[in-house]
Amino acid sequence: MNFLAHLALAAPQEGLLIGNFIADHVKGNRWQAFAPSIQAGILLHRAIDYFADTHPIARQSTRRLQPRYRLYAGVIVDVFYDHFLAASWEDYVEMPLSVFSQSIYALMQQHYDMLPVTSQLFLQYARQHDILVGYASLETIGRVLQGMARRLAKPAGIETAIEELLLYYDDFAQEFAQFWQAIVVFVHQEKTKLQASIQPTVCNLK
Repeated sequence: MNFLAHLALAAPQEGLLIGNFIADHVKGNRWQAFAPSIQAGILLHRAIDYFADTHPIARQSTRRLQPRYRLYAGVIVDVFYDHFLAASWEDYVEMPLSVFSQSIYALMQQHYDMLPVTSQLFLQYARQHDILVGYASLETIGRVLQGMARRLAKPAGIETAIEELLLYYDDFAQEFAQFWQAIVVFVHQEKTKLQASIQPTVCNLK
């Protein structure tokens, strides 16, 4: 899952939100250096990624891209799923996406000094371009894929994956909708185990 999905699933707990925001930039056992609530967010992020990587519906989406993009197919699907979440946000989350995104930027800015440097850089970019809201736009998805390609030594042409998104748009959309129902149930279970004592502060999933 990509940034927007992780944050939507982590809401409303602040520690879980921060942990999910920084998790990709916290390697190995470095998560143990953070406060317990943020540790829980990092561990939740990893559990979400494992669930997504092994779930049959997400794997079905990935297989559609593997012949052309091979190892990067799953990463591309993560971006596609963020698009479908943003595009149909009101079906899944009570708080408007524009309000949610600004609350996320404000929360991360409040804790800016403890974010890893790479997370700080992404926050600056995300705030400047309001990337969380932008995921609803195909133009933004195209730019995200281009940015990913620039950062990879062997990008395998992932900047062209917007072509597959357009070609199989309805298929990806249906798979996302089915997958989202499953992952919401999974995350509620994980939250009970990881962080039951933290109070909601941001928004509620429907």
